[in-house]
Amino acid sequence: MADLSHFAITRKWPAQHPDRIQLYSLPTPNGVKVSILLEETGLPYEPHLVRFDTNDQLSPEFLSLNPNNKIPAIIDPNGPDGEPLTLFESGAILIYLADKAGQFIPKKASARYETIQWLMFQMGGIGPMFGQLGFFHKFAGREYEDKRPRDRYVAESKRLLGVLNQRLAGREWLMGDEYTIADIATWPWVNNLVGFYEAGDLVGINDFPHVQRAVKAFVARPAVSRGLNIPKRPT
Repeated sequence: MADLSHFAITRKWPAQHPDRIQLYSLPTPNGVKVSILLEETGLPYEPHLVRFDTNDQLSPEFLSLNPNNKIPAIIDPNGPDGEPLTLFESGAILIYLADKAGQFIPKKASARYETIQWLMFQMGGIGPMFGQLGFFHKFAGREYEDKRPRDRYVAESKRLLGVLNQRLAGREWLMGDEYTIADIATWPWVNNLVGFYEAGDLVGINDFPHVQRAVKAFVARPAVSRGLNIPKRPT
């Protein structure tokens, strides 16, 4: 059995199953990317809830794993060459786990890099823009009389949705018929934009029918349904 006791994070979140991948996360769009991929692949893992309401992400134990104090992060006790591996940044984790499982990332080099390209599109554009829009639309940003910040993110979010919609014309998924980590990274954010952020009307989501179709197909997958609620939020 693997010994993870030398990882400081296990003092706050003890590993009940140290031979499994340890996931430290919260069911946000970035967090569920990893839980969904783990559910899709069947790789054994143990989820741990990192609570933002109690500032778990700022604890010394969590910072020992991710100095950037963001979720998700993982420990794989059976990493490359049989050595434990720690990773943060959801995009890096998705690539690593897809490679480990041999699923959801093409084996052909050209298609692999094209998939990573769309993953980076989500990381650099979709996530930051939708997150800012959510802040200015649903949270404290509503109090700002100056609507230019919100409108800036609305315009950019519409542009990004247009890019996705055009890409999906004639394709089932971002890479065609093959469902990949690019989809697993992207659709939680679109789903969150329309659902949790309640910004569907604001961005004119009905103007992007291919995006709506893809999100509907995504959330209908059993692994996605499970992964969207892992780790479970406190009741």
